[in-house]
Amino acid sequence: HVQLVESGGGSVQTGGSLRLSCEISGYIGNSDCLAWFRQAPGKEREGLAFIFTGGGPPYYEDSVKGRFTISRDVKTIMYLQTNSLKPEDAAMYYCAIAIARGNWLRCRGLLADPARWDYWGQGTQVTVS
Repeated sequence: HVQLVESGGGSVQTGGSLRLSCEISGYIGNSDCLAWFRQAPGKEREGLAFIFTGGGPPYYEDSVKGRFTISRDVKTIMYLQTNSLKPEDAAMYYCAIAIARGNWLRCRGLLADPARWDYWGQGTQVTVS
């Protein structure tokens, strides 16, 4: 059974930074999609960035490109470094995994469809004032 646990959220001023962590337990293979999403009150869940465990570059949506960095330290920990935070970045941040999707392009297609991801963490709150 795969479990994901986020941490690292908090309250920062505009322009500040936070490093979010996602600890993954259970199965991780070499053809999975690992991603960060966020959801602000009254808005839909938004995919931000992903890593494909089988290789290839990280992918970022335009809203965070150049400010956020997704990375994977060891096999079971994923990070989202958030820099130059803006008030519109305030949201609950979630990590998610889609199992055995096969290739990078499939991960890219999945980022716009949160319902197709297999496992989620409980979220970590980011507040920007």
